[in-house]
Amino acid sequence: MTVEVKVPILPESVADAIIATWHKKPGDAVKREENLVDLETDKVVLEVPSPVDGVLVSIVKQTGDSVTSQELIATIQEGAAVVAPAAAAVPAAGIGNRESGIDQAPSVRRIAAETGIDPATVAGTGRGDRVTKEDMLKAQSAPAPAAAPAAPSKAVATTAAASTAISVPAGARTEQRVPMTRLRARIAERMMQSKNSIAMLTSFNEINMKPVMDIRKKYAETFEKVHGIKLGFMSFFVKACTEALKLHPIVNASVDGNDVIYHAYQDIGVAVATEKGLVVPILRNTDTMSLADVEKGIGGFAKQAREGGLQLEDLQGGTFTITNGGTFGSLFSTPIVNPPQSAILGMHAIKERAVVEDGQVVARPMMFVAISYDHRIIDGKDAVLFLVAVKNFLEDPVRLMLHL
Repeated sequence: MTVEVKVPILPESVADAIIATWHKKPGDAVKREENLVDLETDKVVLEVPSPVDGVLVSIVKQTGDSVTSQELIATIQEGAAVVAPAAAAVPAAGIGNRESGIDQAPSVRRIAAETGIDPATVAGTGRGDRVTKEDMLKAQSAPAPAAAPAAPSKAVATTAAASTAISVPAGARTEQRVPMTRLRARIAERMMQSKNSIAMLTSFNEINMKPVMDIRKKYAETFEKVHGIKLGFMSFFVKACTEALKLHPIVNASVDGNDVIYHAYQDIGVAVATEKGLVVPILRNTDTMSLADVEKGIGGFAKQAREGGLQLEDLQGGTFTITNGGTFGSLFSTPIVNPPQSAILGMHAIKERAVVEDGQVVARPMMFVAISYDHRIIDGKDAVLFLVAVKNFLEDPVRLMLHL
């Protein structure tokens, strides 16, 4: 019996997808629920599993093709027998008996697709000599074999898919033209939408992080033992922003035509950097979340983002966003609002600076914070008062517990 493989039903907000990587070829045996192909949308990468056991008969849509919901992409002969392949060559020592892309973790397959590194050529350190993500990253960072020096020239190369590892021979005047991924193109579109449709303004303040750092120092070990996760700064900022949004609901609102929509809940997006670009998964109902809940939520999203496991629903909605450029050393920035939201908070690096307290100059760990906001509905007073509220909650964290 021939079984059709179709594109899953895509959400209304996703018009189409691109065939990113086929993990099987015609004639290959497939197992039920085994991933056949990765589909790249403008938000996440979707895996399409085999609906049955059998043999892949044909591939209708090739890598790079655009597809829509329920479009036919392949056919499978259910329960078909597989002809045993000819005896394979003895694998090299330390490599193990592994076929490229077969039974590999999604993160391994993804790196292989992006870099062109065959997992079968990488020494695995995982259980049963399986290749891990770390093995692939090490192989990616290993120096490439020396190439014969080329005469200075200006060449243009076009590749079918974007690569995260672009290498240019030293001394050569070369260029590489790499198409944007769907995610990067979507990010570009959203940034231009924000720039062109929002009257954006940014206000700044600074926060003395010593009280929060003292709490982390005192309770970090116990917190991790009890909750199984480390206590970070982001959970304090999420809770502080949640309380500040309740005090200043206009910052939590959004514009829809000539209407202002006030949200009676706080769904906060936390920007996560991945190799393919920035994604913003949403923590929902943060008013009901504890610090541990927030840390677990953020940790889970970060892991899923790295491994390509985020779902579309994880990225949809949200009433406010927090982004942390300080992770990469940023001291000062003006973050861009993520429409249809009306505001975004930017965290930055913590630096010890001289400040005056009670008439004395003392050194304190300080962080600049920024709020960019849609000036069409948020007045400067509201934005500044919101930022002051966040500052007050973090410089006196007890206020968070007492909702003061």
